[in-house]
Amino acid sequence: MQDLKPIRTFLEVAERQSFSAAAKALGLTPASVTRIVAKLEEDLGRQLLLRTTRQVSMTSAGALVAARYRPLVAAFDQAGEDLSREMMSHRGRLSINAPMSFGLRVMPGLVEAFRLAYPNIDLNIQMTDRLVDVVAERCDLAIRVSRPPQDKSTIWRKLCEVPMRAVAAPALFDRAPRPQSPDDLDPALCLSYGAGEAPEVWRFEKGGLKRPVTAGQGVHTNNGDLLYQLALSGAGIVVLPGFHADEGVKAGLIEEVLPDWTLPPLWLSLFYPPYEALPPLVATFAEFFEGFLGDEAGFEF
Repeated sequence: MQDLKPIRTFLEVAERQSFSAAAKALGLTPASVTRIVAKLEEDLGRQLLLRTTRQVSMTSAGALVAARYRPLVAAFDQAGEDLSREMMSHRGRLSINAPMSFGLRVMPGLVEAFRLAYPNIDLNIQMTDRLVDVVAERCDLAIRVSRPPQDKSTIWRKLCEVPMRAVAAPALFDRAPRPQSPDDLDPALCLSYGAGEAPEVWRFEKGGLKRPVTAGQGVHTNNGDLLYQLALSGAGIVVLPGFHADEGVKAGLIEEVLPDWTLPPLWLSLFYPPYEALPPLVATFAEFFEGFLGDEAGFEF
């Protein structure tokens, strides 16, 4: 910017210890560089450079000005570069947050395909099951598999619904009765998912009937992968998203419990900081993500 030109010129001369070398680097004439620095010294009321026939060095005032302004100019330039990248749809850096179990299953293929399509977009991917503060944590967008959102301070985009399954290993029913209705479920065999202390509540529905079941407190965890492994081992019944459980069901490793009853689906959503308009880089990823889910990951929209 024009207002920074005198400071930039002075810093270049101080760095190179030469008016002519600075002029060459800046694409100016030596006379122009001399004039710009002289005007800056006049405006500041201090001599910044000592000029001799052999070299140029800074005065104490010049050293102070350089020390104060150099990081400010660098930060200004970095902000400009960041803004420029953000306004481009095919080059820059994206910070993404995804839930753990979903991320482990879907993100490897997604990242590989996205990087092939957009090699100049760098991805910083963090995975956690908690609901992140996308503003405070400087996240460009987050992927969530969750109940319908209550947060009104961010932008949510629902992509599809994710069915939920109650599942268990067939071996479990060699030692416990197979439930015929939610009323038959033994809480001691119902392993609970959640981030807090309260056990999970499973809300079964069939026709007009509704049956809430509170899972037991024997096992309560915030990790779906652990619940899946516990189900495989025959430790109990768990409720998992379809993308997590369906492969094991198809392979016969686990089976759906009470298949004629349904559980409320979750939302697969993207959510963003409160942008006035979606940045092109974010829009590029969001469009690719939705296409990948339908074409490659088998999600139904």
